[in-house]
Amino acid sequence: MISIIACVGKNLELGKNNDLIWHLPNDLKYFKKVTSEKTVVMGRRTFDSLPGVLPKRRNIVLQMKDEDLIDGVEIFNDIPSILEAVKNEEETFIIGGASIYKQFLEYAERLYLTEVDGECPDATVYFPKFEKKLFKKKILGKNNDNGINYNFCLYERK
Repeated sequence: MISIIACVGKNLELGKNNDLIWHLPNDLKYFKKVTSEKTVVMGRRTFDSLPGVLPKRRNIVLQMKDEDLIDGVEIFNDIPSILEAVKNEEETFIIGGASIYKQFLEYAERLYLTEVDGECPDATVYFPKFEKKLFKKKILGKNNDNGINYNFCLYERK
């Protein structure tokens, strides 16, 4: 199953200048808990923004060029190849960036969205708009970090 995980603002803001907008320690812990022991798929810029390979996860990078990365990362050049490579896995997480989210949205059965009760008018990257009526929404938990309120939400495709 393909799932997407992201942290978004009220206007689906994702990031600014290849970085996260909000510093939410509990959201980072949630991300780690949900994606541990799973496969994570990301674009090259997202991978480059990380401190390195995400531990206890199969790391896949979708990029158009054949370039070597560091050990522990698999490179794929197209979505069908990734879908084939993960078809027998219980759950695979798409972790960004915006272009990768948009390309995988039609395949996603679940969207794990941390919905921040805030806006970032100078955001440079946005999560793709999606048909909320195609999903059933559950609030998994409410949280607050650094005075910022947010909800852990799960959207499951109907």
